[in-house]
Amino acid sequence: MNALTELRDRVRGRVLLPEDTGFDSARRPWNLAVEQDVAAVVEAADAADVAALARYTAAHGLRVSAQPSGHGATGDLDGAILLRTRLLDEVAIDAAGRTARVGAGVRWGQVQGIAAEHGLTGLPGSSPVVSVTGYTLGGGLSWFSRAYGWAADSVTAIEGVGADGTPFRVMAGDDLFWALRGGGGDYALVTALEFTLHPAPRLYGGRMLWPAERAAEVLDTYRTVTAAAPETLTLWLDLLNFPGSAPLVAVDATYLGEPAEGRDLLRPLANLDGLLSDGRGPLSTADLGSITAEPTEPGPGLSRGELLTALDDRAAKTLLAEPIDPLLSVQLRHLGGALARPSDSPHGPLEEPYALYLFGVPTSPESAAAVRARQRDLVRDLAPWISGHKPYTYLTPSETAADAFAPDTLARLRAIKHRFDPHHTIRSNYPIPF
Repeated sequence: MNALTELRDRVRGRVLLPEDTGFDSARRPWNLAVEQDVAAVVEAADAADVAALARYTAAHGLRVSAQPSGHGATGDLDGAILLRTRLLDEVAIDAAGRTARVGAGVRWGQVQGIAAEHGLTGLPGSSPVVSVTGYTLGGGLSWFSRAYGWAADSVTAIEGVGADGTPFRVMAGDDLFWALRGGGGDYALVTALEFTLHPAPRLYGGRMLWPAERAAEVLDTYRTVTAAAPETLTLWLDLLNFPGSAPLVAVDATYLGEPAEGRDLLRPLANLDGLLSDGRGPLSTADLGSITAEPTEPGPGLSRGELLTALDDRAAKTLLAEPIDPLLSVQLRHLGGALARPSDSPHGPLEEPYALYLFGVPTSPESAAAVRARQRDLVRDLAPWISGHKPYTYLTPSETAADAFAPDTLARLRAIKHRFDPHHTIRSNYPIPF
């Protein structure tokens, strides 16, 4: 019996080895363009399983990488044991205290569905199937971050096990809490998060669509509206190139307030000629995923994210100078507001006013090369407005944690990694470089 088969005697959850039926499906990340080479997959039944796995990997000189949903995977696991936490699915909401406690396998749609019943919201992104834990450990840029900051800023306690399997619960003032609260998951295995929920008794939003010929007018108006937007209003602009249809330009919006107020704020966009469809209306915070309607099943994709220091006339003209083909989308997210204020998280304040996200779907090696080339060209052309660093969750397999954190922050994270995981037993998607 080898070290990996012995795992079945140590954990109650399922252990899959390369020769087992279902192994390939279990090791697969969300992004099917990424190949993960892992030695085994452990589907933990509970937090005790996570502790047992940590003790086992430490004793045998093995490594472990936790991926609740597989989002953000890079493929660079080099034979580690892949930990899946989907069965850690507890969601406990204290509506009166405006707090939530969630297990490491919980996805945002589960939280939002319950919180919405109480007029509350977490700080999710665009997809309901992204895990709360993975997203939040990376900082978490939300629809509501302009009003409430990083998702990590709302975390009040973190539970998990250390690299040696010792359980912990950490709160503000602890170095491990600080590192996990936006610095990635390279320091410990998280089993549960507690965080503050925010009031959202009214929400208005949706998607507006125009033909690509209107892109210049839409972008110009988008810039005008975002320049004066209250922190409760968030706008994302998308240049879209769906296969089999004409190119489009969209503006996606959420407003934490009364519908009439939201309509007034967005009137300059609604008054533009050529509006093809208008999906705006009162929304439940449980239905945020309907705005962009991102896929809820795994698929291949190549992405690249950057932060923009400005979106002036020249930047806007550069962005629209050429068709985005073969990219599927080029997205601008309005930032600012609470994101630009002080944050006791590894990333700190996000001072850039806009984020740029470039996405394409590879269907062959040739198309993958074309997508990457178009991304490089756009980034090169927009170089005068690109800040040079980015959020942790915007990193891609060609980048490292050093692209997300300032040198002094990286040094502190490195010291915490050495202290809590001196043998490098735990490996996150983007480990802290030594």
